[in-house]
Amino acid sequence: MPDKTEKRCPWCLGSPAYIDYHDREWGRPVHDDRVLFEFLILEGAQAGLSWSTILAKRENYRRLFADFDPAKVARFTPARVEKLLLDPGIVRNRLKVEGTVKNARAFLAVQKEFGSFDAYAWRFVGGAPRVNRRRSMKDVPASTPESDALSKDLKKRGFTFVGSTIMYAFMQAVGMVDDHLADCPFHTANLR
Repeated sequence: MPDKTEKRCPWCLGSPAYIDYHDREWGRPVHDDRVLFEFLILEGAQAGLSWSTILAKRENYRRLFADFDPAKVARFTPARVEKLLLDPGIVRNRLKVEGTVKNARAFLAVQKEFGSFDAYAWRFVGGAPRVNRRRSMKDVPASTPESDALSKDLKKRGFTFVGSTIMYAFMQAVGMVDDHLADCPFHTANLR
């Protein structure tokens, strides 16, 4: 484990929860479909909000959305959606909540076609993390040609809240892209 006194990516320094997320999860390759579904939904929920808002509500999302089991979420009824919209533990945006159910159904279709969402998603980076060596936060793009392609394909498959910027954040979160700054002790090159 890197020395915690070393320089971390500056975006995570706002709270202990942010630091923990940065150190333990962000940018680590994920190949578990349940976790990929979780980040797909959380990144979409974050649209227009801060990641700290979503991070603070993450456990509520897990509880209310069947621990991000896409097969269970796909079976949510309109009555269940109405009940969710009353719960202050999540972002109570109708389009986002209904989109979560819609995305669960589309997620299952992708799993059926490709064997797993993992096999589908990682194709957009050639099956291996893209390891960047960015020097400052201003060097980190909001989107890339890969996130554009993933976004376009997901939309074609019926997903919502999957714009290119959201998909780039997803790719960063699940380690398809390593955008830890080059001097961050959690950058892939510094973990060896």
